[in-house]
Amino acid sequence: MRADDRPPLNITDEGRARLEAWGLRPEQLPRHVAIIMDGNGRWAQARGFPRIVGHRRGIQSVRSVVEEGVRLGLEQLTLYCLSVENWKRPPRELRFLMRLLRHFLVAERAELMEQNVRVCMIGRREGLPPEVLAEMDRTTAETAGNGGMTLRLAINYGGRTEILDAARRIAEDVRAGRLDPASLDEATFAGYLETAGADDPDLLIRTAGEMRISNFLLWQVSYTELWVTPTLWPDFRGGDLLQACADFAGRERKFGGLPASSLAAGTSAG
Repeated sequence: MRADDRPPLNITDEGRARLEAWGLRPEQLPRHVAIIMDGNGRWAQARGFPRIVGHRRGIQSVRSVVEEGVRLGLEQLTLYCLSVENWKRPPRELRFLMRLLRHFLVAERAELMEQNVRVCMIGRREGLPPEVLAEMDRTTAETAGNGGMTLRLAINYGGRTEILDAARRIAEDVRAGRLDPASLDEATFAGYLETAGADDPDLLIRTAGEMRISNFLLWQVSYTELWVTPTLWPDFRGGDLLQACADFAGRERKFGGLPASSLAAGTSAG
């Protein structure tokens, strides 16, 4: 769908006021924002706390960013919650993360319904505790009819793993005669990914100053704009999301071509 064909963002009155304060227009906003939420452990250790305290504090940031995303009318917000590599962490920390995730799904369910947010998950279900999966499935089912922002939680997720799983499914369909290899193109391949049917992120935010993608949405962020902040995730709030969107608004996306201004100049030059 071309940008001109997309429906206007469902921005709240408060969101419009915030945009006006920043001198932004709705059409300048990204529609899909993805966030690598980094820095929980460093935030806690810098204050002499166990790492798990940083994870608990990070939930406040999730809540704030979801609320801001709803105000701004974002269509999609994808949060990197747990990577396939994170299982290398200490067992005690992992058990706490699973309890925290389950608590979030239960405690925030009513608020997500109130905000008309639809929740879904990407990532491998294998290895996740049954009680976490049960609450995830319940939240997904109860919010499935909501028509507002989609909150996509990447849990036990890895970009390479996702691409590998897609390649296996494609191979199975080719072997079964359901897919002609000659017909395989980028759109068909994307349909085998866990994000099938979703637009690619317009903006990828990484907190804690790290300059890497960390195996997150490798296929989907090919032409995504990046915004890195030194702010640790537990200190990241809705205002920081708005700041990232303001920076995004000042960029001219080229998608491998020339800027529109250059094309216009070339045309006028004759």
